[in-house]
Amino acid sequence: MPQIYDAALLRRELHEMPELAMQEVKTSAYVLEKLQALGIEAHRIGDTTGVLGIIRGTEPGPVMMLRADMDALPFTIDGKDCAIHACGHDGHTAMLLAAASRLVGRVKRGTLKLLFQPAEEKIIGAPAMIKEGVIDDVDLILGAHIRPIQDVPAGKLCAGVRHTASSTAFVTVKGRGAHASRPHLGVNSIDLACEIVNAVQAIWLDPRAIWSMKATQFHADSGATNTVPDNARITYDIRTETNELMAEIQEKMKAAVENTARAFGGEATIEFPEYCPAAVYDEDFRQEVADTIVECFGADKLVGDCGGGGEDFHFYKLHKPSMKAAYFGVGVGAEPGLHAATMHFDDTLLSMGVDVFEKMVLKHLG
Repeated sequence: MPQIYDAALLRRELHEMPELAMQEVKTSAYVLEKLQALGIEAHRIGDTTGVLGIIRGTEPGPVMMLRADMDALPFTIDGKDCAIHACGHDGHTAMLLAAASRLVGRVKRGTLKLLFQPAEEKIIGAPAMIKEGVIDDVDLILGAHIRPIQDVPAGKLCAGVRHTASSTAFVTVKGRGAHASRPHLGVNSIDLACEIVNAVQAIWLDPRAIWSMKATQFHADSGATNTVPDNARITYDIRTETNELMAEIQEKMKAAVENTARAFGGEATIEFPEYCPAAVYDEDFRQEVADTIVECFGADKLVGDCGGGGEDFHFYKLHKPSMKAAYFGVGVGAEPGLHAATMHFDDTLLSMGVDVFEKMVLKHLG
């Protein structure tokens, strides 16, 4: 009999080896060891800490990929920097390893790829995997994430986690310095930055859409208290329900920032260095996940789709639109919430996610 892994036990071991993005050396070694112990073909992905396992069928069929993320989050506790699995990635890795153990010898058609992805928290892991070609031949991709108690009750699942698009914007404001006794000789970058904030807040968008754009940091200081500062910097966090709305916001923010600065005699530029796309799912594939949840656990265990946060998983679909994608949520009673240093959950409920992974694979490859 092949060895069957228990997701809860795996998660408890993984929880003790938290590692930050692109530093998941111990974690990737652990994953490789567990996959190879099952007789699964597995290797590190290029020069990254990502790991890919492959189970090949003997008959023609599609290529299906299951994906889990591995990295932990950085915290400073009592003045000391540390890493903590506060987003449940240890649970995701455990679920995928447990699912792999159940699927050995049961893939008849096509190919199953098991992707253990690094660096989700810094939204650079999926782009790195894409660059390495891991999805070039993939027809279907499926991911999952534990959900906090606020999203999905413990012991229940949702078929779609509706992540929003998220972006960081940096606005650099250039005024003209002057002595505070002669402010008319300068252009106060603080006043100018405040006008930019007001202009951005005045942007009109479709009221039926879901979005937010808010200033989260504001810096301006020329050193002396009696000097009109010539430079300021504003940071924005932007969230939208669709990728199209994100593009519209970015275009309108750029116009508001540049034109407002010009109108007040200064200059301003805006950059969007960090971007994470919104969820885009194939409805028939998402519905198949919903049906599978009902088949496994009954209709009372399926709840409506939930939202919240961002995920670099969605770079895969953005890069290859022809690939069917879905991403479900597993209610494990995570409290007080994701990304809290004290986050904890009932890891015995991870087996529900394993069941969904297993049955979805057998529907397509079994």
